This record gives sequence, structure tokens and C-alpha cells, in this order.
Amino acid sequence: MIRFEQVSFTYAGAITPVLRDVELTVPEGELCLVVGGTGSGKSTLLRAVNGLVPRFTGGTLCGTVSVAGRRTDVYPPRELADVVGLVGQDPAAGFVTDVVEDELAYALENLGVPPTVMRRRVEETLDLLGLADLRDRPLTELSGGQQQRVAIGAVLTAAPRVLVLDEPTSSLDPAAAEDVLAALARLVHDLGLTVLVAEHRLERVVQFADRVMYLPGPGLPPHVGEPAEIMRASAVAPPVVELGRRCRWDPLPLSVRDARRLAAPVRDRLAAVPPPAPRAAVGDIAATVSGLIAAYGVVPALRGVDLDLRRGEVVALMGRNGAGKSTLLAHLAGLRAPLGGQVRIGDQAPHRLPSPQVVRLAGLVPQDPGLLLFHDSVAAECRTADRDLRLADGTTARLLEQLLPGIDPATHPRDLSEGQRLAVALAVVLAAQPALVLLDEPTRGLDYAAKHRLVEMLRKLAAAGHSVVLATHDVEVAAQVADRVVVLAAGEVVADGPAREVVVHSPVFAPQIAKVLAPAPWLTVDEVDAALVAAGSTP
Repeated sequence: MIRFEQVSFTYAGAITPVLRDVELTVPEGELCLVVGGTGSGKSTLLRAVNGLVPRFTGGTLCGTVSVAGRRTDVYPPRELADVVGLVGQDPAAGFVTDVVEDELAYALENLGVPPTVMRRRVEETLDLLGLADLRDRPLTELSGGQQQRVAIGAVLTAAPRVLVLDEPTSSLDPAAAEDVLAALARLVHDLGLTVLVAEHRLERVVQFADRVMYLPGPGLPPHVGEPAEIMRASAVAPPVVELGRRCRWDPLPLSVRDARRLAAPVRDRLAAVPPPAPRAAVGDIAATVSGLIAAYGVVPALRGVDLDLRRGEVVALMGRNGAGKSTLLAHLAGLRAPLGGQVRIGDQAPHRLPSPQVVRLAGLVPQDPGLLLFHDSVAAECRTADRDLRLADGTTARLLEQLLPGIDPATHPRDLSEGQRLAVALAVVLAAQPALVLLDEPTRGLDYAAKHRLVEMLRKLAAAGHSVVLATHDVEVAAQVADRVVVLAAGEVVADGPAREVVVHSPVFAPQIAKVLAPAPWLTVDEVDAALVAAGSTP
């Protein structure tokens, strides 16, 4: 169904090809997972499937790409639209209507589908992706995760034979991600849909894959094989695979269920070892939220939220899509005025302060990091941040290099991958060293190495006395860095406590290691390693 034959691609002005010697055949009814580090060429590979690369990106493509027998160098993207559906990393960029139901019907209208068939397909898609309650909602009032589900649904209604997804679960809560992936698996198995998906959160999707393509980096040929075969040697792997590699389990587990069947000896050895104690060094209150009420029109978003944020503490804000996490961060950053209650950073209300003063009190990186980037190169973004904040030349650039090394300073921000763009926005915001650091889905588009660097940076910020709040669906990162977890549901705080206590007992927000070793309260592979050494054994 999808065939790459000796495909290499080099962007205009680049010396090294981002794709090299790609050989890949994905037959009908198969799900192929594309993995690799940030900037390794995953998005480029996906966009070559329907001809967007190189027709709309420029650059030089060698070799041939074909879909359902149609070569992309012969057929333009508009003549492949009936067989290929593509959902990019930024779902809102593809919206053309104002309301959820209209967006799902738009492609069908263009294809001339009869109204009765159109209605049936829209209803099926609403049910398939859990969107029925949102059918009349304006797209601009949806959370990032809700928008992502709508974008996937808008493609699925047209019944393509090939579905191409770039980071489809990056903005979805764990339950919604499982629902979407399970729905895709049903379409693959029952209807013969062919799916090509790039994803950084491998813990969610690798068990659904029939085969995996690993892109080691620009200029290097990819590796293609069975999931377990690629995961055994890949530089990127989910926690359950990492645990299996360190414990030398064979066969290598790809899911929590498989790992639990092999983990009994490890659980026995850990039984006598106490889990790490929570970090106790927490400072004074940096910000207070009291009885906060917020709404979007008639739709309530926050219902009397009370919250204290302390210096030196990392707080993970978790909950379903639409629970109110981003709205809470917007109030803390002074972007919205409360409908009721109040927000205070120190003794000041952030929404009443001028922007230059707010950024040193509260720095927010939104879900769409491109909103913070305005210049024509990464170097210009860094220079402007240094100038506006009156920092020494090179301060922001050095911070960016710590977070994600190797980004070309001359690159236009729009030409960066989602993870690279996020890293630039993070560097711009963190350069101000705000007392309150607010991150909305900060790991979206980041590979495991970049996440590790982000975790280290957040720990340093907390150690330096900053109060760090990250709204995230990435339970693995929350397990690594959070001192405290606050769970929102329908705009209310339903859980607030030490991270280990909150996530271990949650079937939705527990990390993979906690599920594998339950009921023991272990959260990460590194914790298990250290505990086994303390117990006088090795993995």
C-alpha cells in the first residue's frame, strides 16, 4: 500500500540529507510505527507519503514514493487525497470550519458524499473518538487534546485507505490516547486500514505496531523490523522496554501485561527495600489560587479552585482533556482575569500587571510554542530574548544548547520540528528566570533524551528556588520530576498530594514501572536499579 524505494531527501541549502536510502513497504492492513530522536526526519518521511515533500517544502527527493500504486512524483497531493489522510503535529492548523460537527463533515462535502451517508459517517466518528458531547462546540474553545481528536476524526470521516499520523497522542490524556489507539487498531484489523504513525511516547503505541522503522538521525539509513527486534537495540525505548533490557528478559516485553508476567522475581527482591523518600526541601508560598472560577461563554472551565504553589517545588497538573489545566495556567500567567476568586503571585494579581513585569514573575510556555516565536531565525529569537531581558549576549543560546543540542541557529523557527520549536520557546521563557515557571504540555514533540534534559533543567530550577508547574499528560515525565501531583476533573481539584501517593494508586496516571511492579510504589527504571543495588543484587 505504501512503498519507499531508495528514497533520500535533502532540504534546500542543506548539505546532509534528512532521509537517506529509505526502503520501506507497508502492506494493506498494517500499522507501521516510525521512531527516532527529535529532528531525525520522522515528519519529513510522513509528508513524503502524500507528496507534500518535496512539492510544498522544496528540496531534492531521490527515489520513488508510491501509495496504492500512485507515484507521488506523478500525482499531486490533491489527487492522493481520496486514499491518504494526513494529521500533522499541529491539529488546529488544518481546521477550516468553526464547529466540531462541521469540521468532521467538511471533507465529505468536498468529496460529494450523499447527505445520508455523510450523517452516518459523522455520527460513527463522533462515537469512535468520544466526541459526541463536543459536536456543537466552537473549535477555538476546545483544549489541545480535544482539537487533536477532532483533527483525526476529520480525516477518518473520508474513509481513507491510508492514514498518516504525526504525534497523534501528544496532546491526549492517557485514557483518551488509549481510546484513539484502540480505535485505530480496530480499523487496521477489521477494515484493512493502513496506518503510518510517528510518535515519541512509545509507551503508548509500540504494542500496537506490526513493524517499526527507526531513524537514527540525518544522513543515516533507517532500520526496519519487528517491534521487539528494533526496540532491543534502539536508542529510544519506553520504560517497560528499558526495564526489560536491564533485567535481560527474553522475550523483550512491549506492554505492561507482558512485563508483569516476567517481573515476579524483581518484585520479590524489591519487597524489603523502602521506596525513596519524597524531597522535603520546599520553600515559602510563591503563588496562591483562591476560589478561582473561569468559563468560556456558558461552558464552565474552573469551579472554585484552591491551590498553593511553593518555591522549590515541581507540581504536575494532570487530568483529562478539557479538565481546566491550560485555563489555570493562563490565569497564573496573567492572561485571563478571574470571573470569581483571585490569583496572587506574592502580593500581586498577575492579570493587572504590565507584560514586562509579568514575565519575571510567571513565564508560560503554551501548548503551541510557535506563538512565542516571531523572527526569521533561531539566532534572532535568542538575541531578542537577551536584549529584551537585558541579559548577557549568548545567555538564551547557551540555555537552548543545554536543552536540545545541535539546532542550527540560522534555521527559521517554522522549519523546526515540533520538539525543536518547543525547545527554543522554553529557552526564551526560562532565560528570564521567572519565579513561577509554567509549562503547558512541555514534552510534546520531545524524544526521551530531550525529556531527560528537560527533567534535569526543571530540577535545577526548583533547587534554585523557582516554583515549577507543568500541565502534562506525560505520566512518565511526571513520575521522574514531580514532587506533587494535582489532578483536575471538570474544573475541580480531585486529588492533591505527593506524586508517589497520587499516581501509584491511579490506573490512568500511573507510569509503566508502577503498573509493572504494583502494588510496590516504584515509579522509574532508575529507582528500580538503585533499589536492587541497595538490596545487594543487580537487575
